[in-house]
Amino acid sequence: MLAFRSLRTLIVASTSLVLCIESQAESCSRLMYTTSEGNVVIGRSMDWMEDIKTDLWAFPAGMSRISTAGTNAVKWVSKYGSVIASGYNLGSTDGINTQGLNANLLYLANADYGKPVPGQNSLDVLNWAQFVLDNYASVDEAVKEFGKNEFHMKAKLLPDGTYPGVHLSISDPTGDNAIFEYIAGKLVVYHSKKYTVMTNEPGFDKQLVLNDYWQELKGCFLPGTAEPSDRFVRASYYLNQAPLTADEQQSIAVVFSIIRNVSQPIMKGNSDRPNQAPTIWRSVADVKHRVYYFENTNRPNVFWVNLKKLDLNVDSPVKKLPLSNGEVYAGDVSSQFITAKPF
Repeated sequence: MLAFRSLRTLIVASTSLVLCIESQAESCSRLMYTTSEGNVVIGRSMDWMEDIKTDLWAFPAGMSRISTAGTNAVKWVSKYGSVIASGYNLGSTDGINTQGLNANLLYLANADYGKPVPGQNSLDVLNWAQFVLDNYASVDEAVKEFGKNEFHMKAKLLPDGTYPGVHLSISDPTGDNAIFEYIAGKLVVYHSKKYTVMTNEPGFDKQLVLNDYWQELKGCFLPGTAEPSDRFVRASYYLNQAPLTADEQQSIAVVFSIIRNVSQPIMKGNSDRPNQAPTIWRSVADVKHRVYYFENTNRPNVFWVNLKKLDLNVDSPVKKLPLSNGEVYAGDVSSQFITAKPF
């Protein structure tokens, strides 16, 4: 056992060293908490080196869509309405649909989408989260359908000069989870109610190995760096230590407290770590009650959107809650969405 522990320690130390050398990437974190009554609440942080001009959007069912992937772009009509947080108003980074399916798009530096098969339909990775929210009511449905790997994923240049390497996590009101990653050109799907935490690189399978090691220490000490593997460990530990509650307000507070713990402070640039990014916003989704909470880190308040107070039926207008010009909100903002042309 001692030799085995020593070997695992060496593996963890070696992997951490690789991360310190190679993990020059924008970072995000995501976690799922289940209340004592089985309600599901998901929190995520958006960490980026610059303002990504996020607005909140309310998209109704019945919208005709076409991916921005260019040749052989995927086309679809949305089955479900959704509320999402945009990135550069080029794509959806995060959101929840009217069935309670939640999607979180996070950075993954080692994502590799491979090469397209001739004639294969293409989906821009910035349309990935929206495609899932538009088309699926549950995690199981998304795994069975999107898991067929019928599309070629395509990454286009972002305004900050980078190509988006990303992976996608989804959750639903049953507490089911799935994580989709493209590694070495192939789609890998991790599907289990146990997969309640996701950060960034390395791939999810390696994150699980690293986390197992730290969990055996039972919180004697926790890794404290901003590296994705350390944030994964801290989120997992605090999630396991979180009190079980049936109180809706308390459950939201629990998730915000943990996602803030694994967030990045606002700092000046570090030339040695040019892409270790500060947290620019956080979201928390109560999927049972269909309420989407949002917090900009440079503004004073948490506010929220109740999907049940929005008209997201077929033929309803697209609406937007402007955030990208420094607008400040508090409390329930469901009535403050304005009609807008979709991006």
